[in-house]
Amino acid sequence: MPPLPTGRNPHGLLVNLPASTRSPLFQLFSRILIALGLLTVMVLIVVVDRDGYRDSYDGKVGLIDSIYYATVTLTTTGYGDITPVTPTARLVNAFIVTPLRIAFLVVLVGTTLEVLANEGRRIMRDTRWRKRMKDHTIVVGYGTKGRSAVQTLISNGVNRDSIVVIDPRAQAIGDAGNDQMAAFHGDATNRTVLRRAEVMTAREVIVTTDRDDSAVLVTLAVRQLNPNAHIVVAVREEDNVPLLRQSGADAVVTSSEAVGRLLGLTSVSPNLGEVMEDLLTYGEGLEVAERPVLGREVGKPPSAVPDRVVSVVRDGKVHRYYDSNVSVLAAGDKLIVVRPAKETPWAERPGADETEE
Repeated sequence: MPPLPTGRNPHGLLVNLPASTRSPLFQLFSRILIALGLLTVMVLIVVVDRDGYRDSYDGKVGLIDSIYYATVTLTTTGYGDITPVTPTARLVNAFIVTPLRIAFLVVLVGTTLEVLANEGRRIMRDTRWRKRMKDHTIVVGYGTKGRSAVQTLISNGVNRDSIVVIDPRAQAIGDAGNDQMAAFHGDATNRTVLRRAEVMTAREVIVTTDRDDSAVLVTLAVRQLNPNAHIVVAVREEDNVPLLRQSGADAVVTSSEAVGRLLGLTSVSPNLGEVMEDLLTYGEGLEVAERPVLGREVGKPPSAVPDRVVSVVRDGKVHRYYDSNVSVLAAGDKLIVVRPAKETPWAERPGADETEE
């Protein structure tokens, strides 16, 4: 499903306009019914004033003649074999039948073509979107956790066009549309919904469902459809972490446990809780970031780096800064550091020069 249409009101605020969920066939059928209603009204007009019309065949106008006259008149065929002859009939044709004819043409022809054209444009737009949708990120669930994850991705340079949201709630789909992202309304445990979101070519899938059992099912479905995707899952209970990892999750974040630890730290030490909250809040104070080792830092210990090094990533494995295996930094290492938010972004610097001096 394409994103919901958006617009701006006179005050410059983003406005979400709900999209119709009715099928083109339903819209076409409803317009045919309207056209039949106009035809019925026209037939009744002629039947009531049938003495004001003259049939060149036998001079009389009956019910069948009325249906025939209404049909050829509304469709502008107009063979001329039945004509209004009295002043009243002619005035009715001028001021009532003519508007009915225009309405009939607009409803049956104009809007029908519009429906077909809109559907054609939608199909073409959807096809173009699917062709370019590769290495994208799918966010399952656009609640508080999902929105925070998306905001962090965007703040770190991820393009909105490469983020796709899946959520079973219409309100969440509307919110994602307002945020100018593609969104699919449906249950991500359904493989059909995942296929519509092009999960087979996705680079990463972030699962933020409200229930742990749903998170397991989504993870299993995603892993089956895309064995190479990086899957990050948020769960409520610590006991479900092993199950998520067995289901194919690459990383599992226990949201309730993390909040509980933060509450406990804040209770025991308000200062420590404040620091942890600062690290978790993007855009101000201190940030936790990942960056590559620069050329001038190769061969030095982590303590010699200007940033506060927390961990070193080598060959895909995370080492604590005090680990003897990373006592000396090597080319290709990545550093997990703490530094002021205003100086550098969280994400790795694209195109960083490792020989920078």
